Amino acid sequence: MTGTTEGTFAALRTQLREAAATFADGPGALEGILLGLVDDVDRAVREPLEIFPVCHHSPASAIAMARRLREKQPKVVYLELCEDMAPLLTELRNCRLPVAVQAFATETDGFPAEWSPLSVVAPITEASAEYQAIAYALDTPGVELVLVDRSSDHVFQWDERGTRDAEPAETDAPPAEEAALHGDAVGVELGDLRPRFAELEEHLLRHGRVRHWSEWWHQYVEMPLGDSDHDTYRQVMLLIGSLFRRLAPGDSHRVRVDEDRERHMWTRMREHLAATGTDPADCLYVCGAFHAASRVEEFGVHGTDTFEIGPRTATKWQHGLIPSSHAAIEAHFGLATGSVSIAATLWAKNVGRTRVRPYRLAGQSGAGGPRARKTVAATAPVPELPAADRLTGFLGRPPVLDRLDEAELLGWSVEVVRAARRNGYLASTADAIAVFETSILLAGMRDRAKPTPYDFQDAAVTCIEKDTVPGRRDVRHIVAIMMGGDRIGQVGYDALPPLARDVHDRLAPLNLRLQQRGVQRALLDMTGRPELERCSDVLWMLRRLLPQGAARPIMGERKLGERSIQESWDLALGTHQRALIELGYEGVSIEQVLEQRLRRTAYAPRATTATVLEAVEDATLYLRGRRLPDELGTHALEVLSAERGVDGAPEVLRRVRRLLAYYRTGEPVLPPWIESFVKAGYAHYCTLLPTAFTDEDATVRQVAAMLGFLFSMEGLALSLSCDRTQLELAVAQSHPRDPSRTALLWAARTQLGHLSRADLRARCDELLGNPLVVPAYPRYLSGFVHALEPVPGLTDFVVEAVSNAFGRLPDPVLLPWLPTLITTLRSGGAELAPLLIREVGRIFPGRLAELDAWVPPWQAQPQADAEAGRTARRAGAGGGAHALLVTHPATCDALANLLGCEGTWRTAAPGPSGAALAARHPDTAVALEALLASG
Repeated sequence: MTGTTEGTFAALRTQLREAAATFADGPGALEGILLGLVDDVDRAVREPLEIFPVCHHSPASAIAMARRLREKQPKVVYLELCEDMAPLLTELRNCRLPVAVQAFATETDGFPAEWSPLSVVAPITEASAEYQAIAYALDTPGVELVLVDRSSDHVFQWDERGTRDAEPAETDAPPAEEAALHGDAVGVELGDLRPRFAELEEHLLRHGRVRHWSEWWHQYVEMPLGDSDHDTYRQVMLLIGSLFRRLAPGDSHRVRVDEDRERHMWTRMREHLAATGTDPADCLYVCGAFHAASRVEEFGVHGTDTFEIGPRTATKWQHGLIPSSHAAIEAHFGLATGSVSIAATLWAKNVGRTRVRPYRLAGQSGAGGPRARKTVAATAPVPELPAADRLTGFLGRPPVLDRLDEAELLGWSVEVVRAARRNGYLASTADAIAVFETSILLAGMRDRAKPTPYDFQDAAVTCIEKDTVPGRRDVRHIVAIMMGGDRIGQVGYDALPPLARDVHDRLAPLNLRLQQRGVQRALLDMTGRPELERCSDVLWMLRRLLPQGAARPIMGERKLGERSIQESWDLALGTHQRALIELGYEGVSIEQVLEQRLRRTAYAPRATTATVLEAVEDATLYLRGRRLPDELGTHALEVLSAERGVDGAPEVLRRVRRLLAYYRTGEPVLPPWIESFVKAGYAHYCTLLPTAFTDEDATVRQVAAMLGFLFSMEGLALSLSCDRTQLELAVAQSHPRDPSRTALLWAARTQLGHLSRADLRARCDELLGNPLVVPAYPRYLSGFVHALEPVPGLTDFVVEAVSNAFGRLPDPVLLPWLPTLITTLRSGGAELAPLLIREVGRIFPGRLAELDAWVPPWQAQPQADAEAGRTARRAGAGGGAHALLVTHPATCDALANLLGCEGTWRTAAPGPSGAALAARHPDTAVALEALLASG
């Protein structure tokens, strides 16, 4: 403001000197502080470039801003907002407020990797002075809007993680999950005006008889300044900003950052004035009241130019608009629940009461009530007049007591009871009367003639909520909704990044309102409408990329080699619009983003073979083509060769089996990478097997997975020139001491043919017959259960071993082991349980009456036959083989046909008693006998 003199605040200075002398017994620090406040205000008022101090989301600031813009009609508006966010502001007309301007970076260059991703948001609501300035500048011809605050890159350059001052939160601040619309972003709040001296805030709250800072501001600043003139508003806001600044803790990182921001902003403004030649009298500087009372040397158009703005890092920043909400703003900046909603309601009332025409961007969606008034043509500027001392009169004026509006309070009381009943509270008319009377009582106790929304909120909690909350909303939340609700913004289609628009276009055949919040059901019949198959591909990729709940399949699944012909989805893309927008910062299509994320996962420094194979599987599932799966598969081979542990063996086995099954059924030949992977994996696990058997860090499940890989891939590995001798040597060199691993080794030797089924059964019988080993027998059984992974042919033997344990183990040994068996099957053997269940169903009788007469198959054969069999095996191709072939002539004929042999049976008795074919081929007879004995 021009035309002011040094003696403008002379009367106020005299009063403050007298007050300091009276309360401090003479001049001193108090006088310096009080007179310093006036000096700060006088300095800011006399600045040629008009400074307009504001408080964020303050209806009084918004009303004063709209009034001042119509009076002054500035040609340049300098705004305290990140300078790199300027191109986004024109897109606000395509959105429904509140929204947040966001700067986002996924890949950092110059910042610690653990900070990634970087995100900065600046929320904007209708009841904010900065929105009035933006709307005026963008819709008024010849007006330039210049953002002068530090860039998003400098926000993190000046950030010191772990040393920043903690932001005090309100006592009833909303839960952290309500800030999900902003995520983990750093909030940049224009007009952050709150005491940074804890004792000062506590003093103000106690003497103001309020519970939190939002209520104090509403009662003692918002209401008195709602109808004030421009000079009074400006001087009071400057005084508050100076007070909070002078009483802030000194020598902290936050103070240094604040001063650097002020130096940055004044440097940018002087650069712009020098470059354009604009008269400072035609400009308006909109900033927080805390920064308006700055004492840095760079302050003002005649300040020093000693501040050097450092260069930005090489980090690539993406910018966009994301939806915001009242609750998200409250949670992000530590405000009281419902404070932003109450501010929006008060803004609508002030617009109607003061008849100030607010500015609104042309085409802005969500118009309604007095806020939707059309912006009229600019009027002629009002001549500037010298600013008088308004502070003395304002500070000496007694508070104006508003009369009680009984109709308004009664309407609130009735409405809150109605809303409480809808949310499960047993509220009645008596509760409405109680809320009405209690509101008046609380206002009187706090020296107020008219209850504020906060008084009413406290009264409603006291009279209705009592002890319990029957639903998901408490009374405080109900009152906040009733006072204006948690208004949630929306980014319009035209303001979305290309990726988000592409998703909406590709899902257009679903005929859903995808920008609408809430869950919508999508039904896809790919048989009747083949074009919906493309929509299905998009939905499955969104399910992979977006948070849980954005796209949830109800019916249908996607696996390797399988695609559903009908699907049902629950979609909530409007609710998760922020996540979809942030995908647009990473690429121009969801396929590109998915490919980048898969590459990032596969090539991460700590990526394991299992994670790389998972990326291969996802690339095969969601992306068409073989280029990326082949590339990632080749990388999986490199990662496997570098691993020295077996922690991921179970996952590697599971995924390789799935990929092999898919390629064998869907491709004419196997990809070269998977052949190389099987060949390298066979040699790799053979090398690690002896160590894994004795390694205490390796679990039985991991060793079993290694054997499963070796045995299930053995045929393919041998066809790729692997040597089976390597596996046999690895098993021969394994000498475990743990009972479960010993059982696993026995199973492996049985699979290799080094241990017969009869010898294995004899070893188990020996264990049960040794009293010293009986307590450890359940651990052997656990090893046999895990052995079903590499040797599924032992399923009947495992059932036999478990049955023998139940029949012969004493209860003190058996009962404590049962929980271990159950947990083993549940955690590590979920896929093995069906094998045991099917085998049990095949062996055991199906009816209870048959159980008494039932004889287990392993006990049906006489012991003499078992001894004869063992004697025959030791003797070679003797009479046992001859008798066996005579007993089963059909088997011998089938084997002869398979080998291409011709011959007839020669018998010396009426029945078949011998075979010349068996005599001519004794090796075949021995092999057949061994095969039947093992099966």
